[in-house]
Amino acid sequence: MMRILIVEDDDRIAKPLAEFLRRQHHIVDITTDGLEAWEWSQSGLYELILLDLMLPKLDGITLCKRLRNASSNLLILMLTARDTTGDKIIGLDAGADDYLVKPFDLKELAAHIRALARRTPEIRPQILIHGDLLLDPATQQVTYKGNIISLTPKEYLILEYFLRNQNQVVTRSVILDKLWDFDKSSGEGSIKTHITNLRNKLRASGSSKELIENIYGIGYRLGKN
Repeated sequence: MMRILIVEDDDRIAKPLAEFLRRQHHIVDITTDGLEAWEWSQSGLYELILLDLMLPKLDGITLCKRLRNASSNLLILMLTARDTTGDKIIGLDAGADDYLVKPFDLKELAAHIRALARRTPEIRPQILIHGDLLLDPATQQVTYKGNIISLTPKEYLILEYFLRNQNQVVTRSVILDKLWDFDKSSGEGSIKTHITNLRNKLRASGSSKELIENIYGIGYRLGKN
């Protein structure tokens, strides 16, 4: 799972792309101009930017150079209709990590994103385990005592985050920042609904009621199996 910013001013490209990436369990925001993308990139929330070259207010090459001059370690994947060696060289020299020419196959894009993710220094376990609860990020399968649990994309993201932070109390504000898109209008009420549904599915598979504990007034923590 990555937090991705799509910088693309064509809705016909941006919206289907965002929907595809969300189905892959990524957190995705969309902006349509380079200047806003620069402002959002300063939040520190994003790991990857999918960056078009031809943008209003601030073009993709200029934005890429600005990010690298600011010592940003964001992964940058350029998406452009320009398919010449010279354009690719300009993009890579500006600081892009990878380059993909439109139109592209979404599965090919997903492969490029996986390859970029492997460059990051963070080492994540192949399978996340908490007692009898297992989550396999490679297959995105969740099981409890060997029984497969079917989760929605948001339920999966919440559970994965809990498993990656097993010894911490996770606040609702952190869940919003890490797992919700930039538009957080759904707020804490939506978090509570997703947590309730997640608990019900875990209990139906045989887990204890305390597997996801409420920490009153703060948030949640993984508890007893």
